[in-house]
Amino acid sequence: MDRSELDVPPAVAGRRVALLVCGGIAVYKLVDLASRLVRAGCQVRVAMTRSAQQFVGPTSFRGITGHPVLTDLFGSEGPAEPHVELGDWAQLMLLAPATADVLARLVQGRSDDPVTATVLAARCPILIAPAMNDAMWNHAAVQANVAVLWERGLTVLAPEEGRLASGHRGPGRLPTAEAILTALEACAAPGRDYAGIKVVVTAGGTREPIDPVRFISNYSSGKMGYALARTAAQRGAEVVLISTVDHPWAEGVTVVAVVTAAEMLAGLRQHLGGARLLIMAAAVADYRPDQRVPDKIRREQQEELMMRLVRNPDLLAELSSEPDLSGLYRLGFAAEDSGLAVSALAKLQRKHLDAIVANDIRRSDIGFGSDYNEGLMLFADGQRLELPKMPKSEMAERILGAVRPRLG
Repeated sequence: MDRSELDVPPAVAGRRVALLVCGGIAVYKLVDLASRLVRAGCQVRVAMTRSAQQFVGPTSFRGITGHPVLTDLFGSEGPAEPHVELGDWAQLMLLAPATADVLARLVQGRSDDPVTATVLAARCPILIAPAMNDAMWNHAAVQANVAVLWERGLTVLAPEEGRLASGHRGPGRLPTAEAILTALEACAAPGRDYAGIKVVVTAGGTREPIDPVRFISNYSSGKMGYALARTAAQRGAEVVLISTVDHPWAEGVTVVAVVTAAEMLAGLRQHLGGARLLIMAAAVADYRPDQRVPDKIRREQQEELMMRLVRNPDLLAELSSEPDLSGLYRLGFAAEDSGLAVSALAKLQRKHLDAIVANDIRRSDIGFGSDYNEGLMLFADGQRLELPKMPKSEMAERILGAVRPRLG
């Protein structure tokens, strides 16, 4: 690799990065930075102010990132609230080169362009890299605004000293790519926001035996549950995954193998102690044969086979009577074929859940067996979160990000 191709820190590589571009002569440097992030496996999406487009056109960033550039809050294409969608999507956010005007508008809580609106809608760490004339940077108003942004939890990377576009020398230059990436790495480190939290996840479809070779089950692949377990572990959680299927899992995940609904209930009772979050992503069979035939049923011995089914226990209802679980946050899943929101809300209330994620089983491109998912997340307090079609790994990030503030 050419030495000019700076290695991207592991904490940043592979992340979803929102690059918010403001007007300034240093904008051209961000095209190269975007390219480096993409080469490191990052997904990069860009929003630009109108003044930024006077220096570099959106086409340059679109060519580098492969994504359309957000330049208008009211464009006809894409989601209805593009700044909210981008704020939900991003795992890291870089705003550069931040001008004195943008810093002031951020402090005021303004949202009159794609950049400031996206900052207000962000749910991830934000790094601001200012660049301006040295006199402007040193002005008391600018320094006061920087202090306020720090107090609000944003990271402001001080500009570097050197020759400025105005011909003056002093602090005001956009920090180097090395400095920006190092600062992004520091911002990404607190991404282990589940550290110290025990999370229990269920995954896969339970199998209820008929005889030694046959069983009743469903199409659940367990991929969504595994994605949630891996992501929670990567974010620092102590994770117990109670699963009927076998997929590769991340370091830090304890896997408990089960088969039937009864075994899954026993696993939950054994491992829920000390947990703060329970994610019921498994597809638990509603019914099971009333008895298991000890020997293989042979076709040539019977013309017809009659089987009596009995209802399996409701795992969440069974757990509701367990002591010491009153503070457990309960997230469920609902696979529905009609009335998605109505059916999910009814299930949320019936099972006394804190949140539920519903998806449409009629679609072959999401859900069972697919690497993608799309759904609607409803909360017991009435809030809702639209989850557009995305990889299940990304949806896991979105779901855990939405739940984390509710855990205290």
